Amino acid sequence: MEREAGSRFMPKFDASGLLTAVVVHAETGGVLMVAFMNEEAIALTRQTGKAHFWSRSRQAMWMKGESSGNVLSVREILVDCDQDALVLRCDPAGPTCHTGAESCFYRLLEDDALVRVNT
Repeated sequence: MEREAGSRFMPKFDASGLLTAVVVHAETGGVLMVAFMNEEAIALTRQTGKAHFWSRSRQAMWMKGESSGNVLSVREILVDCDQDALVLRCDPAGPTCHTGAESCFYRLLEDDALVRVNT
């Protein structure tokens, strides 16, 4: 009950030591990306104010924008009711998606086709 109703931060990681992080634009509220964070990523994000994540494919820590310069400055971190997911409200320094799109969610599913949308 403390996890749901208390005031103490008690992240609930999955079996791989991760939780889901949804990144939204601090001004528009638009969804920019979804990634995963472990305990170290959360700590680095809180310490630096820049979004850090755990790459499941590379099995490595990374800071968003470390190579592109398109960092995500974190304004606030929202924690869901059972503390197994976070929403990071961020100010992006440029496109968020590695494809160059503003958001990783730049395609709409219509029937069985993906249609590019302006984001």
